[in-house]
Amino acid sequence: MPLLHSLYPLFRPLLFMVDAETAHDWTVKMLRAANLFGWLPKIPVHPACAQEAMGIKFPNCLGLAAGMDKSASAVDAWLALGFGHVEVGTLTPRPQQGNPTPRLLRLKEHWAIINRMGFNNPGIDSAVRRLERRGGDGIVGVNIGKNFDTPNERAVDDYLYCLRAAFPVADYIAVNISSPNTKGLRDLQAEEPVRKLLGALKEEQARLTGQHSRSVPLAVKIAPDLEPAQIETLAKVFGELAMDAVIATNTTITRTHVENHPLAGEAGGLSGSPLRPRAHEVLKTFRSLLPSNIPLIGVGGILNGTQAADRLIAGATLVQIYSGLVYRGPDLVREIASIGTPGVPQDCPDPGYY
Repeated sequence: MPLLHSLYPLFRPLLFMVDAETAHDWTVKMLRAANLFGWLPKIPVHPACAQEAMGIKFPNCLGLAAGMDKSASAVDAWLALGFGHVEVGTLTPRPQQGNPTPRLLRLKEHWAIINRMGFNNPGIDSAVRRLERRGGDGIVGVNIGKNFDTPNERAVDDYLYCLRAAFPVADYIAVNISSPNTKGLRDLQAEEPVRKLLGALKEEQARLTGQHSRSVPLAVKIAPDLEPAQIETLAKVFGELAMDAVIATNTTITRTHVENHPLAGEAGGLSGSPLRPRAHEVLKTFRSLLPSNIPLIGVGGILNGTQAADRLIAGATLVQIYSGLVYRGPDLVREIASIGTPGVPQDCPDPGYY
């Protein structure tokens, strides 16, 4: 077993003694150092684990969700940990500090996190330069958004800027219109704005494909807090525009399952175990409405291999994790990345709502 996998249960209590954002920054730095010293040997890939989506062959079904590596600073380390792909960002045209701290809160009893980070990132150009200097290979998605002070009427300009910047270095690009932490961003999920935005991006995608002689798929990430009529409308638009994938879902602004927690009243998006039922249901609904050739990437509350397998059965081609990694550590990566390997059981205990 790689050293970091076996040590994480010892490190986690220490990390949880400091505030969540500091612990996150320490973890990324330790991961980069561990990779530098060769303590993160890649998990052997079994052919049965491979998945194909968006015209890309993924070594396994598991990805790192956007938000964990906002600046694309540790991509090769995440891949060495066993992830089949890494999604960096969300990245905006201009660097921004994000919302005031504290802005990342643990609800340990529920294996959950509330975040109101606000797209803090170094800017798309800085992240692209890091990706250009990468020493390894592996599949990288770039998650893009708009700056907080860009009005929605001009949001398309921000997304187009990011699309053009990321196109030469990304294996796929994810359009984030669903974070609850940038004022008004979710308004872009309404029919007219989403059609305008994604239509412009698809047109630019076609132009860039010819310019660069390479195809870069375009995915869209949606919120879990959608009414049935909204889901139907979005599925129709995504189908008509022939989106390359749909990522379901982002964090939730509801507080189902955590209503009585002392932090329940804190602003921000809730992720982790309480989000799982809703994220699962939204994915199932989109699968029933979308054309079969548009793959789904399942995100939200996946904390063990069984839950990941359930999301695949519900219609996802790939899954991603964030909060589960915080609470379970690298063992969760090995657990999910091995789905499909003969002889590896997926009957893992459900952490539930602790």
